Amino acid sequence: MAIPKRAVERITAGLKKYQAVLTDAKNRDINESDTVTIIRNIVSDLLGYKRFTEITSELPDHSGGYIDLAVKVDKEIRFLIEAKAINVDLKESHVRQGVNYGAGLGTEWVILTNGVHWRIYKIHFGQPIEHILVRELDLLAATPHDDKLLECFGSLSREGFTKSSMTAFFQQQQAMGKFSLAALLLSEPVISAARRELHRLYPSVKVEPEVLRSNIQNHVFKREVVDGDEARLAQGAIRKAAKAAAKTKAKAESERAPNIKPDVT
Repeated sequence: MAIPKRAVERITAGLKKYQAVLTDAKNRDINESDTVTIIRNIVSDLLGYKRFTEITSELPDHSGGYIDLAVKVDKEIRFLIEAKAINVDLKESHVRQGVNYGAGLGTEWVILTNGVHWRIYKIHFGQPIEHILVRELDLLAATPHDDKLLECFGSLSREGFTKSSMTAFFQQQQAMGKFSLAALLLSEPVISAARRELHRLYPSVKVEPEVLRSNIQNHVFKREVVDGDEARLAQGAIRKAAKAAAKTKAKAESERAPNIKPDVT
């Protein structure tokens, strides 16, 4: 992905400084309010947003609660941040709180962070509303030229954030994510290819597609990658992509076919 040069320079230059700040904050076990202050500074200094006009705190949501931070440019909310104290482990209940805020405001992107660990989620506005973990970062373990850090923070940056760039970022992460890869390996074309290879290696062994799929799903994969909301969303995305690819292929073949006109005598 193409990340704006200015964003890359800012992220690489500021990372070391904030690693020292976060290490000190962890050692002092600072509270949530002080952690939010550090997060606000990271969003300003690394992502490039204007500290006093584009990073809003305590934004009320539809339920009467408040969102820790919202990044807003030209009156449009780009993403929300649900923050926890620096030594608090991030949990599913924290995720749902942020997702509920985002769903109420019609915002697709939500970040859950304690300053060190950053989890970027995309809200899927279906029935029911679901959320997908797109990328997880540990700032203390990152290096200035870490591709994952630069892709993630670069996409979220003031210069890099657009609807199309975030869609591309999401699709890139989804394509190589564990849920999508599991769904792909359980898809009909891959199962068929695996059956052919098994038959080549063991000609006397006959394996039915559903038996092979069941064995892979239940005995090879971890349950988390084939079960749950994110797994189901990935499976649906793979099916949708397969249909789109088949449609594109059929159209291309139709256009390549010779245009034979009837012989009129």
